[in-house]
Amino acid sequence: MAHVLGILLFLGIIFLTLYITYWAAQRVRSTSEFYAAGRSLTSWQNGLAIAGDYLSAASFLGIAGLVALHGYDGFLYAIGFLMGYVVVLYLVAEPLRNSGKFTVADMLAFRLNARPVRSAAALVTITISTFYLVAQMVGAGSIIQLLIGIPYEWAVFIVGVLMVLYVVFGGMLATSWVQIVKAVLLLTGTILLVLFVGFAFRFNPSELFRQVAEQYGPQYLNPGVLYKNPIDLLSLGLALVLGTAGLPHILIRFYTVPTAQDARKSVLWAMGVIGVFYLLITYVGFGAMVLVGPEQIKAADKGGNMAAPLLALVLGGGQGSFAGELFMSAIAAVSFATIVAVVAGLVIAASGAFAHDIYTNVIRGGKVDERKQFLAARYTALAIGGLSILIGIAAKGQNVAHLVGLAFAVAASANLPAILLSLYWKRFNTAGALAGMLAGLATALGLVLVGPNVMGKGALFPLSNPAIVSIPVGFLASVLVSLATRPETEYSARYDELVFRANTGVGAE
Repeated sequence: MAHVLGILLFLGIIFLTLYITYWAAQRVRSTSEFYAAGRSLTSWQNGLAIAGDYLSAASFLGIAGLVALHGYDGFLYAIGFLMGYVVVLYLVAEPLRNSGKFTVADMLAFRLNARPVRSAAALVTITISTFYLVAQMVGAGSIIQLLIGIPYEWAVFIVGVLMVLYVVFGGMLATSWVQIVKAVLLLTGTILLVLFVGFAFRFNPSELFRQVAEQYGPQYLNPGVLYKNPIDLLSLGLALVLGTAGLPHILIRFYTVPTAQDARKSVLWAMGVIGVFYLLITYVGFGAMVLVGPEQIKAADKGGNMAAPLLALVLGGGQGSFAGELFMSAIAAVSFATIVAVVAGLVIAASGAFAHDIYTNVIRGGKVDERKQFLAARYTALAIGGLSILIGIAAKGQNVAHLVGLAFAVAASANLPAILLSLYWKRFNTAGALAGMLAGLATALGLVLVGPNVMGKGALFPLSNPAIVSIPVGFLASVLVSLATRPETEYSARYDELVFRANTGVGAE
């Protein structure tokens, strides 16, 4: 009976999200509505949507699993994910909202040579989105396989089809409301888990940590179990803290509000929701370590992604218990809602990068009607969905938080230097932007390919996350090439206009 109820919960979430898509499809009549929800969201709505976009499978499934398997080192992921919004709040949110239109490349193209910059920015956006999408696909496959029993490959295919439907028919409006609903469901499910864990340990966190130390050793309450090399840990921290400000699917959310003030307020709302969530999910991870056990968690999924659903099963009475299986089904359904919301945001970021930046502005020089731009975005969504399904199947068993960490490294290395230098350095030019984006992207990807995650013990690069090398490469390439090439005097007036617009909002969309 619990198994049937679990399937009904899944179907209920699918029905709800498809209804939201149908509702939004009736209201999407222009490119502004498709890409930016008509700039109609309030600050609290967008804040919840940002939280929904950001709290991905890596946050709920991945971090809970990392804490359950590796203790304190998993908690460091949560700190990094949250602190990234400080950079977004103070340096990026308002200027980006005031100076762009639909994509990150809009702001860069405002003061630089548009065609080459848009091409490079779109390439980076699609690369980051693909990394992130694969992480969500792995989480989706594991969750649906655990609950319903259908093969991992079919589970990945189902999520891929759903995400394409959300984007193709509902655009950013549908994606935003799916994320808002998902954020509420996720926070509610996490609070319930924490309350049950608290009851098991008499609402005494010290008792929980005492049992962690007693059963598995005090080293799990200190750094060093997963990341024995402190340089590796520092590299991961840099990727997480700086990468948030370069994530395209997060940055485009600031175009959905009517003013820059609303963009800043959105970040504050998001930080509140995200901060509470990360505090709670750490408690969930340690609870799973004690009540479920690392061996059982790894038996269900070697990446640890099933820690939270298995904890729900144990808290409800264990295998065979109606309450346990129902609670696990509810948490799994929330995880599923988490995944489908995030993948929709990623697909709209990637399809917008191709349709708006490459097709409309690079290939057609901005001379294209809205119908053709819609078609380009939809075809791109189909292509990205298909590619993500194939890579998601190949990446079976990877920890989703780890995969997302790599996406953050690419974002911090390739996107962030171009964004910050474009906003805050007048001497920055097109050659510097291209050099920084391409060098940061190539370095991050290259070091991953020769690192331990791909090559194992025979790795040529010793660190799991390349950020400590690739971020400086991105910034240095941007600065050195800008200084080595001639100033773009023909664009200098645009920089002054960009600064004025970024700080006042005058002339913004």
